[in-house]
Amino acid sequence: MKIEGTSRSVGNNWGYSILEVEVYGSPGTPLPDSDNDGVNDSLDQCVNTPETDSVDDEGCTVVIVTIEDGDKDGVIDGNDDCPNTSTQTNVDTAGCPVVTNTGEIVPLYDTSTALEPDSQFDRGDALVTRWSDRPRTRHAREDEFQAYDHYIAFYFENRSSNIEIVDYVAKGGSTIEMNVRTLFPLSPIEAENRWWYQGITTVAQYASNGVMNDLGFDGTHYNYQKVGSYNTRLGRDIQLGDKLEFEISQFSASGIPRGQANYYGTTFLYIVGEGIVPWYASAPGVGYREDSNKIPEEYLLGGKTSIHYQYTNEPNDNFLQMATNLGYDNGQTFLLGRRVLHSSTIDGQHDEIPENGVFPEQVGLTGTKFVNDRCTACHERNGGAPVAENGESLDKWVFKVGDAAGNPDPDIGRVLQPNGSSGEGDVSIASWTETDGLRSPNYQFTKGTPATFSARIAPRLVGLGLLEAVPESAILAREDVNDTNSDGISGRANRIADPTNPSLTRLGRFGWKAATISVQHQAASALNTDMGVRTSMMPNPDCGSNQSNCGADSPLMDDQNLEDLTLYLSTLGVRPQRGWEKGSEDQTIVQGKTLFKSIGCAACHTETLQTSAFHPLAEVRDQTIHPYSDMLLHDMGESLADNLGEGDASGNEWRTTPLWGLGLAACVTGGVVNPIGGEGNEVCSPHHAYLHDGRARTIEEAILWHGGESEASKQAYEGQSSTNKTAILSFLKSL
Repeated sequence: MKIEGTSRSVGNNWGYSILEVEVYGSPGTPLPDSDNDGVNDSLDQCVNTPETDSVDDEGCTVVIVTIEDGDKDGVIDGNDDCPNTSTQTNVDTAGCPVVTNTGEIVPLYDTSTALEPDSQFDRGDALVTRWSDRPRTRHAREDEFQAYDHYIAFYFENRSSNIEIVDYVAKGGSTIEMNVRTLFPLSPIEAENRWWYQGITTVAQYASNGVMNDLGFDGTHYNYQKVGSYNTRLGRDIQLGDKLEFEISQFSASGIPRGQANYYGTTFLYIVGEGIVPWYASAPGVGYREDSNKIPEEYLLGGKTSIHYQYTNEPNDNFLQMATNLGYDNGQTFLLGRRVLHSSTIDGQHDEIPENGVFPEQVGLTGTKFVNDRCTACHERNGGAPVAENGESLDKWVFKVGDAAGNPDPDIGRVLQPNGSSGEGDVSIASWTETDGLRSPNYQFTKGTPATFSARIAPRLVGLGLLEAVPESAILAREDVNDTNSDGISGRANRIADPTNPSLTRLGRFGWKAATISVQHQAASALNTDMGVRTSMMPNPDCGSNQSNCGADSPLMDDQNLEDLTLYLSTLGVRPQRGWEKGSEDQTIVQGKTLFKSIGCAACHTETLQTSAFHPLAEVRDQTIHPYSDMLLHDMGESLADNLGEGDASGNEWRTTPLWGLGLAACVTGGVVNPIGGEGNEVCSPHHAYLHDGRARTIEEAILWHGGESEASKQAYEGQSSTNKTAILSFLKSL
């Protein structure tokens, strides 16, 4: 049976119809004995189902049939039998993707998941777009200050703002209405909202300035508004497709606790009739210094979370940014979650600016043993940890440990925790073994080498929410455990027990061996083993069978703080691919991408995935993303193997690392130096550390370490000309 929906149901703005269907027999046809009572009667009109959740007045199950516009053609028709996917590698005779049975794996999210409001909706008379912002010290194009992407002092104290654009032009009207709400009041004479970028006299000049109208306090927020119908840059009425670049000045009213006067906002680009888009600057036009344009979607690695091109030359801050489409109600939560990440779980001290002070709720959370006392101690500016000099403590790394059988070490537990009153000894790099230009570390343990162990360097944190939102079926569809297509690639998923309900099996997504099921599970796991912090999700400290005094009485982290941290990690923006920002593509990068695919790298580093429509966060829902990862485990060969498995993963197997942010990672980890002093003179001091233990000092070294399932691709790379190798590396550095 096929049903064609012709219109939306009342109150439904999600693009499909919800239909109620009751099925009866044809006139004159005996009804089947549906209720199995041995009698053909009127009760047999009920559809026989094992469970009845919703029933009508006659006790019959009400069947709800949901049909989505699966092929995204704007029409609900028979073609919508096909689920919406960004790529179709296996299709049936009708052209629909083969549906993968998730088997024993229970999806994190499904049709029953409660969804946060969409960031954009059609109101009928207007297109409404809503999102959040934060204050900044300077403007988006000011490289002479390098002070745009960092975070202001006390950023977590009611500093967020929410923006709503009511676009009447999109529905045939003539005006754009911009509503801004804040938690602290703005200056009555300096709450500017600047529209239509020009950049003639300064790089921060706009054609339409002016203070917003003060709409008053509604009991929770202070509300401000700007309305316009005229494109003052082009000297005409606003039209569909106009590029409204704007910046809101969040100049504080006097008396704000621990505040400063001059707060600026993020520079956003709104396409009239379309919405907020990540932007880049292009060649000048008549009457303005340069134009701002939408970044082409193929370069938006993080979909709609992607952030605009960086013009302020702050190479170490690329992974710190809010998603461009951060939810309307999530701005303050994001900032509070960031505070959790940056605060010590011993003394509560914030790590960036001394004035940020102590977070009291973090004080004393660390138990009797730990690796480090704050998330940022290992994740440098949301990137990875550096490789320490020989003989120095690797207290920014994690060493998973086990007995000879791979079970938790009886004298250590699952993770070696060197610090605290019950510290388990230290580990450092004793030396490196180098062969044919490739090095591997040799470790020394102060209290004896565990029978089995696995060294793990901190990975990049961007894009986690998007990866959580990829449907299990899409990942499992790429499994080929027995290499049935004989391409040498046999990726498989890690299957992990849900930490809050061990009877449920979930898909492993995060960590070097895909051993955690969600962003929150990954956060709680790191808190537990790396920082000695207990949470309601993981209340038991890491403790070996021979150990006592492991910190079982330490206080639990507040659930709200864990949830805030999870949202922060889930909604970090992803930088777009680079190499296009001059208005045309770098042909070396284009060639490199083609070669990357042709030598087989994309067999595991999958370019494009589609996120689910059922993730609770609107920021990551229903997005086309380019992580360059299939999220599966692959045998990487003996050279990269350790001797400790995790879940279903063997020592040889590693999850395919997402490549977004790869070319930015060294400057994020290494930070900046300022050899001549003064503003605007900071330059990258790169620290290159790739693969799970940082052994690769260049991206090329990381390629050359690939073995096992990736051996053929590595050899294909080695067989390329120097020009082709340069092109492949240029492509990878552009991600």
